[in-house]
Amino acid sequence: MLIAVRVDRVTLDTSTNRFVVILRDDKNHQWLPIIVGSNEAQAIALQLERINPPRPLTHDLMKTLLDAIDVSVSKIVVSDLKENTYYALISLKSNGHSQEVDARPSDAIALALRMKAPIFVSDEVMKRAAVKEKFEPEIERLEDDRDKLESLNIELQKAIKDERFEDAARIRDEINSLKEERNNEN
Repeated sequence: MLIAVRVDRVTLDTSTNRFVVILRDDKNHQWLPIIVGSNEAQAIALQLERINPPRPLTHDLMKTLLDAIDVSVSKIVVSDLKENTYYALISLKSNGHSQEVDARPSDAIALALRMKAPIFVSDEVMKRAAVKEKFEPEIERLEDDRDKLESLNIELQKAIKDERFEDAARIRDEINSLKEERNNEN
């Protein structure tokens, strides 16, 4: 299953000095932070702000080439997450034929914005890596664990507010690990 997302913003994670693109799932009130390179962050941000550079950037050139050979981008999907690396697929259509091309999510997103193609994230990736806007503890049986979850939730919300997305992702993983331990005990 695919979850429709939109590019909410591109920001700088102040704790690591790395750029992060935030994909937002408005329906389920969650977001997915993806670390991107500075060139890709610039390409995405320029498109979000509708700023046309004086000369075409790489993703502008890609769009021009695809348009010239009558190929459209039907969608992009952030399809997998392996060892803290996201993977994406670009779905292309031409003359009734479809093909998927492997891509870095940052390039796929930059191209999707230019081609006005929808952006999706696989539900498996969202389950593993998304951060919910308002954390609701699913299990509140053990007092110590509940206190720990509440403490982690406060840390998570502060990290989100301070735009420390790598910290937020680490805290999210710790929360998920604690929940998994609880589920295994039951």
